[in-house]
Parts: sequence; C-alpha cells; structure tokens
Amino acid sequence: MKKKNKNWFWNIVIVLTLIVCVLAFVLHYKNWSKFEDGHFQVVSGIYKQRILLSDIDSIGFVEKLPEMERSNGFSWLAKEKGVFKDSLTESKVYVFVDDLRQQKIRIVHHDSLKLFLNFSDSLEIDQVYTRLKEVLKNSNE
Repeated sequence: MKKKNKNWFWNIVIVLTLIVCVLAFVLHYKNWSKFEDGHFQVVSGIYKQRILLSDIDSIGFVEKLPEMERSNGFSWLAKEKGVFKDSLTESKVYVFVDDLRQQKIRIVHHDSLKLFLNFSDSLEIDQVYTRLKEVLKNSNE
C-alpha cells in the first residue's frame, strides 16, 4: 500500500515564508534616492521619505548618529533603518543608513525634522551631498 504524503501544506508554508524573507531582505538591502520635480526622495523597502527641496533648512556630515529611541525599524550588522524619536526634541527622525562606519548626511527640513542618510558607496554619498548642497545654495540666493 502506498503512503500519501500529507506534508504538502507545511512545505508550501515554509517555501512561502522563505520567499517573503528573501524579498524583505532585497527591498531593504540598499537605499535608493532620486531628485525629481523639486523633491528629494529616499526609499528603502517600506520606508520612504519625500522632501520638497525648498523645505531643506541645512545639510551636513556627521560621523555618528545621536542617541535616539526606535519607534519602528531595524538594525542589522552595519545597517540602521527606520523611524526614530529624538530624545531631546521628541520629534521624528528618519534614518536610512547602509553603513554605520561611514559618514552620514544629516538633512534638517521643516525647521526641526531630521533625516540621516548614507549609502554603502562613498562616491554616491558625495554625489548626493554635492547635489543637495547646490540646491540649498541656489535656494538661498
């Protein structure tokens, strides 16, 4: 007599779980940024921030992230992504950091909202910083 395999349901659940985990990893693996229609946009998986370029107050480099409390997000190896709360001002801070060991771009917009950003490629960090600096310089003139 042939024995029927009744584990097909669990096999499908395991395969689907693995596919979802791989997709989540791929979506959050790196930051994507673009400049379009007077906006600067950063996307990493489910986290997205779109800032009107004229609303940017200041930008600069920082070596280390300040003390913050995580509202939601994750840390994995040298990556840090999500929405945090600044412990001093109690305002939202968006963090899109691909490599904690490299310098990060600190963008202040709407007077007190902050965004920390970097990429795994240091040349890409410099290109985005230079472009943001030019936009900020042109808007102040």
